[in-house]
Amino acid sequence: MQFFANRDPPASALISSYGKHDIVWMSNGPEWRQLRKIFVRKLMSSSSLNAGYGLRRQEVREIVREVYKQVGLPINIGEQIFLTILNVVMNMLWGGSLQGEDRKNVGVEFRQVVGEIVEMIGKPNISDFFPVLARFDLQGIKSNTKKLVSWFDRIFDSVIALRMDVDVDDKSEAKKENKESNKDFLQFLLELKNQGDSKTSLSMTQIKGLLLDTVLGGTDTTSTTLEWAMAEILKNPEIIRKVQEELDEVVGNDSIVEESHIPKLHYLNTVLKETLRLHPAVPLLVPHCPSQSCTVAGYTIPEGSRIFVNVWAMQRDPKAWENPLEFQPERFLKEPGKCDYQGNNFQYLPFGSGRRVCAGISLAEKLVAYVLATLLHSFDWKLPEGVKLDLSDKFGIILKKSEPLVAIPTARLSTPELYN
Repeated sequence: MQFFANRDPPASALISSYGKHDIVWMSNGPEWRQLRKIFVRKLMSSSSLNAGYGLRRQEVREIVREVYKQVGLPINIGEQIFLTILNVVMNMLWGGSLQGEDRKNVGVEFRQVVGEIVEMIGKPNISDFFPVLARFDLQGIKSNTKKLVSWFDRIFDSVIALRMDVDVDDKSEAKKENKESNKDFLQFLLELKNQGDSKTSLSMTQIKGLLLDTVLGGTDTTSTTLEWAMAEILKNPEIIRKVQEELDEVVGNDSIVEESHIPKLHYLNTVLKETLRLHPAVPLLVPHCPSQSCTVAGYTIPEGSRIFVNVWAMQRDPKAWENPLEFQPERFLKEPGKCDYQGNNFQYLPFGSGRRVCAGISLAEKLVAYVLATLLHSFDWKLPEGVKLDLSDKFGIILKKSEPLVAIPTARLSTPELYN
């Protein structure tokens, strides 16, 4: 229903979205449709994702090398995965990535800042409930969010300035042709900004809003989902056995996983679906706001209300799911077409539904499956001695594990060369 296609951002989200100049929090309308179209067609289209496979492969091979160096030692799985996802996202956005010491040091800082922004957005704020108190910022949420966003702002300003300087220098035809064939998302956005057409041009604020949307939405939710998947798998040895048997059959023990293998890994894909059922990354989705008063199921919903959709509860409803609290990937093998990620089945909405469904589904679907398949194909995993697996969660706008997952990898491929 289009009445519910608007958003009601809390004060922290207004700041992190540069004043609703992004696709997550902007109100439904022509401007929002234009931004979403740009994002989906230029960053999430099949041609763009296929063109970026080399970059994703490079980063996935890097996490394999990093984990291989630590075989036999306990490692923080979520941290390793976050660094990989961050590099993939940065490469897509502006063709850069973290290398060497920066990969760990700056990457850890990135994770901390992203986590704190997400925490600010999900934290109940007195100012949102009592606007008369907003100017006092009693909990310091606005001031803290401004500091965190300014950290990203400095990075964006630096990258944008560097890109604009390069564009001024690259005037030869050969350089123009090379630049055209290797165009990243930021370059395309800057071209739209400079074209001067009021209907299609972008402001610098909108560019930054899109960049921050992608960094926040692409890193924390993806790495959190993968951490939950690994935790559930470690809790169920029979599931590990089935996944690895499928990987050995499709990929082989003397080869490495490629994205082209993913459509054939049916059981692994059900594991991901079941992970997102029990642990939806955004358990209440992004809040909606009706543009006019309406009646739903006999209830009057006033205009301007903040509406939360509790997909966490819907996906654990015993009326819709058999043994809803048990991790059973096989449930998706019985009716493989019943639950996709597009929000067509209202019992299963991990990415939302309708016109505000998550714009990054296509990348998430590819990347999460590719990373998980690679980690389970390349290594066996076990918990450190004496450690009990903790599956409790920390509720917020993103549903995270209350304790980070730490596990010990063991190499399982046939030759050491496959870890290079």
